[in-house]
Order: sequence, then structure tokens, then C-alpha cells
Amino acid sequence: MTLQGCLEECMEALDLFLNNHFSESLDKLRPRAKDSMYHALIYATVLEMQAMMTFQHEDIVSAGNTMKCAQEVCQRFRRKSGSLASKLSGDDLCEEQLHAEVCYAECLLQRAALTFLQDENMVNFIKGGIKVRNSYLIYKELHTFVQSRGPPTGPNHSQLEGGLFFGIGAFNLTLSLFPARILKILEFAGFSGDKEYGLSQLHQGALSHNLRSMLCALLLLCYYTFLSFILGTGEADVAEAEGLLKPFRLRYPRGAIFLFFAGRAEEIKGNIDEAVALFEDGCKAQQAWKQFHHMCYWELMWCFTYKRLWKMAYFYADLLSQESRWSKAMYVYMKAACLSMLPQGEARPFGENEVDLFRQVPSFKQKIAGKSPPTEKFAIRKARRYRASCPVRLPVPVLEMMYMWNGFAMISKRPELTKGMMETLLQAERTLQETPANEYRLDDTCVIQLLKGLCFKNQGKMQAAEECFNTVYSSEKKLKFDHYLVPNALLELGLLYNDLGRREEAIKILQKAKHNYKEYSMESRTQFRIHAALLKLKADTSDQGETTAL
Repeated sequence: MTLQGCLEECMEALDLFLNNHFSESLDKLRPRAKDSMYHALIYATVLEMQAMMTFQHEDIVSAGNTMKCAQEVCQRFRRKSGSLASKLSGDDLCEEQLHAEVCYAECLLQRAALTFLQDENMVNFIKGGIKVRNSYLIYKELHTFVQSRGPPTGPNHSQLEGGLFFGIGAFNLTLSLFPARILKILEFAGFSGDKEYGLSQLHQGALSHNLRSMLCALLLLCYYTFLSFILGTGEADVAEAEGLLKPFRLRYPRGAIFLFFAGRAEEIKGNIDEAVALFEDGCKAQQAWKQFHHMCYWELMWCFTYKRLWKMAYFYADLLSQESRWSKAMYVYMKAACLSMLPQGEARPFGENEVDLFRQVPSFKQKIAGKSPPTEKFAIRKARRYRASCPVRLPVPVLEMMYMWNGFAMISKRPELTKGMMETLLQAERTLQETPANEYRLDDTCVIQLLKGLCFKNQGKMQAAEECFNTVYSSEKKLKFDHYLVPNALLELGLLYNDLGRREEAIKILQKAKHNYKEYSMESRTQFRIHAALLKLKADTSDQGETTAL
């Protein structure tokens, strides 16, 4: 089969995948996965997506082996001698060899992602980093070469370009999100990504008809609807996300992936009921991959949290704890947290008890890339107090975890949702004041103050918000357990000052949050947010050293 024939058949397989025909898609790819680089790559990519969603160790290992085989298939089509730079300098690579280079780089990148999930020691973590670096160097040199050749040649040039749009775009966007400190750990010291260039490359890839269009679109949708919230300042460009979704939703009206992102877009706009309907549709659209359901269950859990329907939120946390392998510790913690929000005398679903559930959380601890996920560590630390025979209750555990996922930004456009959260916080504050003094009192008070500050900000009561954040900051020396509160209060204060036009004060306070605090819960996530806030203010984000755009 010619290169063009292979590409056409892979496009058909991808079309099946996006229409929820997952098995048929794999059946179309499998027969040629040992002798066609594109069949091998797309077949391994689909298996990797499945493995990342199931989080089953055997699926991750199998996907890793399949991707390694795909890399070996790509290697057979590459020019055999010399470095890529020396290959390209001769200007005599045939079309197939150029495609082999970009496919090989993509295999390296995807194998690295699986390495980070699968291996639990630093040696393999570094190996993953080397794969990423090698992949980037291939993309960079190939991109320079293609740009220098002048007008495109060959019937499949758009497919080659699509691979480069994805690779160059993904690297620039992803690296632009990383604080300099984390780039150093990942061996990318001295480099930074250009976010706007990365977005433009991915948009070009998503809007052109090629094999990587879907990958470019999915990465952009992840950025607009997730990363800009979880690792950013909570300001997503929903219009961009909806513009990207529109052609895909017309072509794949029942496509589970696109129903999910459409639900997320509605959620960001504050249209919680519409979001719930789309997530439920996403679950009904297909039954073959339950992993898609789990993504929807997670969002449904938060949607009902925003509406303070604690039993419904508990229901979806319970489903996740039974069916998903991603983070059982988090799911059980959320079950316990939801139950703890119910009045003391109210019956609990299935006869479960939040104290018992909190005590179970540490037993579900897992490791990814040799470390426990920060959200799990946070949940385990918060659940520790329930080891006591008469534990001191956490005041608002669901709302505290909601903050960690930047959920207060999600409800900012819906005054009635913010009003409801404030009522919950005021009730928790009254209960705390009526409780006998204990070692957790100050920390719990500061948790409530931080969250009240966010509600005040949503309501436009900026002075009241500032007072709340400053109350947390002024308690720094007295906090015993929740040391994460101070840098996060400073982060929120910096964002508040920026909204008020007090730019210099905002930068000063954000730099203090960035440099003066170490080794606290969820530190990486807070550092990502500080980095995003400083970028927004066009302030220096480096750690003294110089950085060079990729």
C-alpha cells in the first residue's frame, strides 16, 4: 500500500474512533500495524488513550510495548545514516523518510508519557525526560528544514505539516505553562515555550484536514477548558473552545469526546444544568469504553458540588471509587467530604459513615512516576485528623478541594451559586466558633477565610476579599498544619490587586508567594498558577537565569 493509501485508511479508522466505534477502528488498523508507520502510530495512540483512561498497570505496559513496536516500524522507514541534521543538510530525503521522522518523534513523545505513568524510579523518570528532549530536537530540526524548502511538495505534504503543527505547538504551549524551577528539573533549563506561537500552530493543525487535526483540537480543548483553570488564573477562552468544537460536533454529533468538552464549556460559562445534560449524554452515547463515563462522572460530581447537592455529588464520587483506577484515595476522600457536609442527624446513603471513609483514604495511596499525586497527598494529610478516636471535623472539605481545582472561578458568573457557597461558609464559621478550642482551630478559621475571600471577590466586594486574604497572610506564624494557605492567599491577593489595576503591588506580592515558600501541600499547582499570573502581568518569570524561546 502506498503512503497515500495508508494515510487514507488511517483517516477512516480515526473517523470510526470519533464516532464511538472503538473496536472497529482498532480492527481496521491492526492488520497493517507491523508494516505501515501510520497504522502502527495511530493503533498505538488509540491503545495509549485507552490505557491512560483505565489506568490499569497491564494496559499501560501493553500500550508501552505497542508504542515501542510502532517506533521500530517508523525506524525502518527513516534514513539509516547520520544525525537528523546531517540527513537534512543533503536535501535528499524522500517524502516517506520525512514522514518517518515526524512519526518517530511522535512515538518518542508518547512513550515518554507512558514511562512517566508506568515506572516508579528516578532513573526511568530521567529516561522519559530524554525521550521528550530527543523528540523535541527532531521536531525542531524538521520544522526548520520544511520551512526552508520553499513551496510544499508531494501529495501528502499537509499530513507532514499536521504532524509538525502538533509537535511544535504541543511543545511550545506545554513548556510555556511550566515555571522555570520545574523546567530545570525536567532538564529543559535555559528554554521556555512561546505560548501564543504554540496556540497558533495547534490552531493551524486543528483547522486543516489531516490525521493530527483531532490531536491538535483535543490539546487545545484541554488547554482552554482545563489547564487554564487548574494550572492558570481561571480565565478560559470559552469562545475559542466552542469555535473548535463546532465543526467536530457537526460531524460527530454523538461523539463522546466532543460531548464531554461541550459539557465542560457550558460548566465554565456557569450553565451547570446544561453541562449536566451534556455529560449525561456523553455517558449514554457509548458503552464500549467505560473510561469516558469516568471523565463525565468526575465533572458531574463537581457540577452537583457547585449546586450544593451533596448526596448527588457523593453518588458520582462513589461510582468513581468503584469503577475508576485513576485515584481511589481522592474518590474516597470526596465521598467522605460530601457526607460531612450533610447535617449531623441526616441519614447517610448506603449506611456509610464519613469518619470511617476518611480513615480509609491513606490505604488507597498510589504512585505515578515514583511519587504520589499531589492531590492524593493533600487528601491523605487532610484526612489524618480522623485517626483520633474523637476526631475534630474538617469544616468544609468539599469546598477546600473545590478550591484546589479552581472551582470558585467556575461559579463566578453565577451569583446565586456564589451566594450559596457563602451561606455554607458562614454556617461553618458559626459551627467552628461554637466548637471547643482545639489545635486545628486557627488553621480551620484560615481555610474558611480564604474561601470567603474568593466568594467576596466573585460578588465584587473587593475590600472584604482583601481583608480575608490578609487575615490568612497575617496568621502565617501561627499556622500548624495548613501551610499551603499563606502562599495561596498571596496568590489570590495578587490576582485581586491586578483586577483593581494595582499592577506593581500585584507583581510584588506574587513574587513573594513564588520565592518565600517551599515544601507545602500542592506546591507545584500553586507555582503553576503564580507563573500564569506573572505572565498575565507581563512580569519576569525566570529564576534569575536567562531563558531562550524554543
